[in-house]
Amino acid sequence: MQIHLVRHGEVDNPRDVVYADIPGFGLSKLGRAQAAAAGDYLANRTVRRIVTSPLDRAIETATLIGAGAELVTERRLTEWGLAMRWRGALWPKLPLTFPGELEAYLADPFDLPFSPESLHQVVDRLTTAIDDWVDGSTGDVVFVSHEDPLHATHMNLTGSTADVFHRDKPTHCSVTTLEHGDGTWVTVSRWAPGG
Repeated sequence: MQIHLVRHGEVDNPRDVVYADIPGFGLSKLGRAQAAAAGDYLANRTVRRIVTSPLDRAIETATLIGAGAELVTERRLTEWGLAMRWRGALWPKLPLTFPGELEAYLADPFDLPFSPESLHQVVDRLTTAIDDWVDGSTGDVVFVSHEDPLHATHMNLTGSTADVFHRDKPTHCSVTTLEHGDGTWVTVSRWAPGG
């Protein structure tokens, strides 16, 4: 049995809004194509269940990946609380809207006292959700979530160090496949649409 961590597809966001959990931010045309490609990539796996964040872009991605697997919405896979703090701001104006916060995030995302949720808390909720849905599963499970929550959780599951957080983040609709071995998760493969 394997798990597949999938970041949602590209979002239709021409104004560069921090969309966080704002309703109505679905996939762009490219995002839908990315999700379809991820579905094709996963089609030959024994995927029994797709567990997704409740946000529009994730549900749309999971639905397009679908291929007959059971689709379940899981609130613990939602976006990071930091994004909720920045909700509605424009990315280019974020340093003016929230002075010093983007710089602090880039310096050390694990030490952000202004964030309503720490990255450690994000990892705890995603890891618990993964454990709960994997327990007793008879086939592969796909988890559809968001960039930083997935990246931090992947690092935690595989024992990576936090000093490389801003490198090799999951791209839109990338699939990171892990399997359990010797008490820890091991990365088996990483795939992304287009290469």
